[in-house]
Amino acid sequence: MKRILSLIVTAVLTMTIAVSSAFAQTENYVAIGDSLAAGQTPYQQIDAGYSDLIALRLESTRLLSFYTKELAFPGFTTADVLKRVKSEEVSDLLADATLITISAGANDLLRLVHVNPTAGTLTFSQLQTDYALNVARKNMVEILEELKVRAPKAKVYVMGYYFAYPNVHASQKEGTNTQLIKLNMILQQQAEYAGASYVDVYDAFSINATNFLPNPFDVHPNFEGYRQMANAFLHEYSGSNALAISSNELPKPNPMSFEQILAKQGNAEQKRQAEKEKPSPTARVIQGFKGYAAFIEKARAI
Repeated sequence: MKRILSLIVTAVLTMTIAVSSAFAQTENYVAIGDSLAAGQTPYQQIDAGYSDLIALRLESTRLLSFYTKELAFPGFTTADVLKRVKSEEVSDLLADATLITISAGANDLLRLVHVNPTAGTLTFSQLQTDYALNVARKNMVEILEELKVRAPKAKVYVMGYYFAYPNVHASQKEGTNTQLIKLNMILQQQAEYAGASYVDVYDAFSINATNFLPNPFDVHPNFEGYRQMANAFLHEYSGSNALAISSNELPKPNPMSFEQILAKQGNAEQKRQAEKEKPSPTARVIQGFKGYAAFIEKARAI
């Protein structure tokens, strides 16, 4: 038995070293975008999302030196993301980034879709959605151009989207699904034009993915859904499945409400003041919400 365990440990270490040696540097990872980048759960809480899972995998293979998702916030549209990327307060953060993921565009579109979960119906105005998609396209062009200047060392990955309404009647899905496909095409095209990479998550979900989207009243995925998104990125990032996360490697759920996050942040701030300590420069690395300035600023305004 000891010999078998020894062989398993050796194999895992060999794989870790091999994966790490395939990359020239460890990453300073900045996740930018909406509630998916922030890790919103199907029940209006915040937990580990796809960006956290990516960071955990990179850390476990010694490929991560820094991680933050403070440039992500639930409800962000492409206009909000652009404003955030342009702000002077994040200049140093972006300048040091070597890896960036962006989730932006869904809120431009989905806020125009009227959902009746009880009746299982979806309605939208084609004129409004066409306009919103064009705005998203223009903003994404500018976001990617800004990042070329403000994050010159970063490899940029634009995340695609899944169909968010698997619980509605089958006859109601086609129209909204078509708009989502248009959004994904825009994101892919703009990523390619800017020399960034596009991460396709649509096929991993399908239009019937109730197993990943369990709440018919909410568009956010569970851990398994976020795992699918993280693995789609990791495949694009590494060119193989070597970094793929299995279901049994997911962290234990630790959802927090906005109120709990604010309370935790307040207690941490009081402790720092009492001890007269400055925040560690690595405080954002796999540490929940430390350094999550954008989240706290917005949450306090709610």
